[in-house]
Amino acid sequence: MERQLTKNDPQNAVAIATRRAADRALTQKPLSVMDKTALPPSGDKHDYMSQAPYFWPNPNTPTGVPYVRRDGERNPEISKISDHVELAQMSQDARTLALAYYVTGDERYATRAALLLRAWFLDPATRMNPNLEYAQGIPGINTGRGIGIIESRMLTSVVDAVGLLAGSSHWNEEDQRGMEQWFGKFLAWLQNSPHGKAESKAKNNHGSYYDLQTADCALFVGKRELAGELLNRAAQKRIGRQIEADGRQPLELARTKSLGYSIFNLRALMGLATLGDELGVDLWRYRAPNGGSIRAALNFLVPYALGEKEWTWQQIGQFQPKELVGPLLEAAIAYHDKSYEAAAEKLGSPGGDVEDLLLMAGAPH
Repeated sequence: MERQLTKNDPQNAVAIATRRAADRALTQKPLSVMDKTALPPSGDKHDYMSQAPYFWPNPNTPTGVPYVRRDGERNPEISKISDHVELAQMSQDARTLALAYYVTGDERYATRAALLLRAWFLDPATRMNPNLEYAQGIPGINTGRGIGIIESRMLTSVVDAVGLLAGSSHWNEEDQRGMEQWFGKFLAWLQNSPHGKAESKAKNNHGSYYDLQTADCALFVGKRELAGELLNRAAQKRIGRQIEADGRQPLELARTKSLGYSIFNLRALMGLATLGDELGVDLWRYRAPNGGSIRAALNFLVPYALGEKEWTWQQIGQFQPKELVGPLLEAAIAYHDKSYEAAAEKLGSPGGDVEDLLLMAGAPH
């Protein structure tokens, strides 16, 4: 039976926004790595494939290869291979639909979420092989690289979706077992493949998102000890090495979109801290020997997002201050500090953004 929601329900804004987003997702066709027209070097279309976004044809060679890097400038050629966009879309839609089922009890949403997940992960005709061997290849240089693993960061939304579907009559034990097997194989690839090992050593946001994905996969498949080890190491390996005492993130400030990347990396670190809550690893309050911390990184960014200070590092393209709303609301909950919620409100109402509304519902008032 569908859960009844009233106008006086404090969660009503979340429910309305969730249902609205899920109704749009109901019309989304099942997506698959088989949709792409390009053939991976393996000859198997079940393998994920994408092209490096910041590499462009070489103006100094007649063939344009090897491609050359232009940091922060996305080459429109990447859209010719559909896997990257479709992985992100499927992950978002599956979570949105599963959340709508969880909030409303409406099985239509669970049915559609299950359909999307089965098509991408479980159906032998359409499923993705559990690796990113050919992610972010560079024409004339390689067919894939460890850096491409950042494109699967949205799989954390898929893990959320599976959890939210528990109890639905349209999500069965075979589905659950199949997803756990897929993520178990993907976790093994992340840990043991040359690409995975290379990305684990990345010092900037790539390393942060590698740890986030790996720890999330480990928790999902029941390897809690491994997840705990990853999270404990992340304290110094990520927070300690990436954040200065004043909150600067030098490796992100070196990028052409330095403000955007500083927030992007902060979100990964907050994601790790959220996983830590599950295992009693407190990354929210960890302070590195050099004084760096998640809270320092957030406090450093707030006055720039609010327009109280002028950003003096390179930031090509327009920056949207509302990108910091989510981290601020997460901080309001984690630190029980209303000032972060007040700062988020200054940056603008979340409107129909489901994730921000969920955080607002949990923030101190």
